[in-house]
Amino acid sequence: MSPDDDATAGADLLSRRLSGLLGGKTADALRKKLGIATVEDLLRHYPRRYAERGELTALSDLGEGEQVTVLAVVVKVEVRPMRQRKGTILEATVSDGIEDMSLTFFNQQWREKQLVRGRRGLFAGQVSRYRGRLQLAHPEFEMLPDGSGEDDVAALEFASALIPIYPAVRGLTTWQISQAVDLVLAQMGELPDPLPSDLRKEHGFVTLTDALWAVHRPASREALEEALERLRFEEAFVLQVLLAQRRAETRALTATRRAPESSPLLDAFDARLPFVLTEGQLAVSRQIAADLAADHPMHRLLQGDVGSGKTVVALRAMLRVVDAGGQAALLAPTEVLAVQHERSIRAMLGPLAEHGLLGGADIGTRVALLTGSQRAAERRRALLEVATGEAGIVIGTHALLQEHVEFHDLALVVVDEQHRFGVEQRAALAEKSRAGTRPHVLVMTATPIPRTVAMTIFGDVDVSTLEEVPSGRAGVTTHIVVPTERPALADRTWQRVREEVGEGHRVFVVCPRIGDGEGDDDIGSASAAPGEEEGEGRRAAAVLDLADDLARGPLSGLRVGILHGRMAPEDKDDTMRRFADVDALDGIDVLVATTVIEVGVDVPDATMMVIMDADRFGMSQLHQLRGRVGRGTLPGLCLLVTEAPDGSPARERLTAVASTTDGFRLSDMDLELRREGDVLGSSQSGHRRSLRLLEVARNEDVILAARAEAQEVVRRDPALLTLPGLAHAVRVLVEEEQTDFLEKA
Repeated sequence: MSPDDDATAGADLLSRRLSGLLGGKTADALRKKLGIATVEDLLRHYPRRYAERGELTALSDLGEGEQVTVLAVVVKVEVRPMRQRKGTILEATVSDGIEDMSLTFFNQQWREKQLVRGRRGLFAGQVSRYRGRLQLAHPEFEMLPDGSGEDDVAALEFASALIPIYPAVRGLTTWQISQAVDLVLAQMGELPDPLPSDLRKEHGFVTLTDALWAVHRPASREALEEALERLRFEEAFVLQVLLAQRRAETRALTATRRAPESSPLLDAFDARLPFVLTEGQLAVSRQIAADLAADHPMHRLLQGDVGSGKTVVALRAMLRVVDAGGQAALLAPTEVLAVQHERSIRAMLGPLAEHGLLGGADIGTRVALLTGSQRAAERRRALLEVATGEAGIVIGTHALLQEHVEFHDLALVVVDEQHRFGVEQRAALAEKSRAGTRPHVLVMTATPIPRTVAMTIFGDVDVSTLEEVPSGRAGVTTHIVVPTERPALADRTWQRVREEVGEGHRVFVVCPRIGDGEGDDDIGSASAAPGEEEGEGRRAAAVLDLADDLARGPLSGLRVGILHGRMAPEDKDDTMRRFADVDALDGIDVLVATTVIEVGVDVPDATMMVIMDADRFGMSQLHQLRGRVGRGTLPGLCLLVTEAPDGSPARERLTAVASTTDGFRLSDMDLELRREGDVLGSSQSGHRRSLRLLEVARNEDVILAARAEAQEVVRRDPALLTLPGLAHAVRVLVEEEQTDFLEKA
């Protein structure tokens, strides 16, 4: 058989469904519980850790309620009758040499023959505590061979062998997964390798086949480390190849150059600004202007901390396009944010946004708003302005993506909070440009992205960063309030709210839940960071419940309003208007809301925010939320209310947020504390994800090396026609990415 035939056979094996290789029950459990359906899925389900038979698990590290697999030795087994009813209790004591724990079985006396004193075993179950002692009730277990025999060499090899411990779930143990892996390994020949042979030789990497054998059945620690190093690089390399391909595809597309000979509208806007643009804003504007002047589409990410002035930079880019005769569309994730953008852009432009209307400037354009809840007449008027080109700036939600929305000459697409839109949604808007060309695209995010993450998930785009904050903003201070430790602070919190309202200011109160019985969380709402407590046995604060309690209790007499994602769009708009207008007779003093106010909401008179159950939110989300206060000349105050105990991971996160207002520093700290899968927005459920071994917080050197190699490979062979193993790996990555998007949608 030729090498090509071997590679083809290997590729066929990787794509085979496990249902044809394993028992139906095991294959179903792997698919339903872990998302593992093919041979490749299983082989890429790497062990979480490795135990050595000569080393025992530290039982002292186990936490109550954890699902664990432990390696321990049986110390004692006893059977006794139950006191209250018929039957027996078998209790075995296992030890790691330092601490003991008990295994309890009811009416299973026959297990006494399996649990032999002095023998080691793997024991899996949920940790509980009975009379102060750790225990596993009815654990699943597998006793290991005793390794006895006359062959001392064989016994020594047995004692030093590494035992893979796989990520498992209830009803699917690590040894069941291990047995499935054994069946697959027994049929595995030479596999197609994603790493080109010359690259492997240059870096001294083992083949994929050898790496998978070594990671699942390591002969030694050294062989395991070699395999992990190779597989870690492979993850970075395959991803960087995909990003390099996308970058090359974008540069091969055609776009209309948008470089006006003069910029009267942009110049008039700059003259209206009541502040001086920062050096950072001017520098990024120059980068964007150069992109717009190219004959291939711009694909740029604009990131900046809260209050860094991204909207002004984006608006200047839109006005440059209008000066060149084109149109710009701003896509916002929610109606609240779309309406906010429309109002703020109209306010910044003034008469420049009313071209052709009474009182409008001679030099100017129109601003159109398109949302799903507009009245028919209002929508028809906006659609006409967009189609004729009267509206040079179009702002909207997903409504912009609908087929009947036609642009006169769409030149620039600005996507706000890009992580809330899928690739397909952004592409749908891009398709609305003139036939044969693509619009320029600028995506914005207010969540600062660490450099390694930017290289890992935004390697196909140019990245611009705004780090300065415009002068004149008072900023915000943050404090942690723990009512269980200092009850008086809870009362003081609401007294301070009354004081802020008494000064004519506005106050936000944020809750993780709506509380309307239709679901725990709002759209895009909070969830505890992975691996952290969620206040077991305690319901998080809900908007509807808390608003009523506050209005009846500590905030009685104040005008308390609510805002959440399941309100009717017109009600949301009315609520924000009443909250933002301090002179309104029907105004709102205190707005109790979910994270629907997380981004874009700009109320200069909002000076205070109280975040209930703050431990349920991620660090970046807390930073975004508090960015809604202290946006004007009035100083802001943010109180993080929590019951998380001192020293807990959740409390450490809150302390970090309170210690700095530097979003870039917080993003690095967040990356250190959380798994890469969470940072990249992947599934939290234990299902497969494209990054399994690569740690973007710690493997910057690997990412840089992989990126350089990937760019060279794509330069030589853009379609990967000579590298079938790499082409297969890229296809699998794209399929996973699309599956992840569909699951989220």
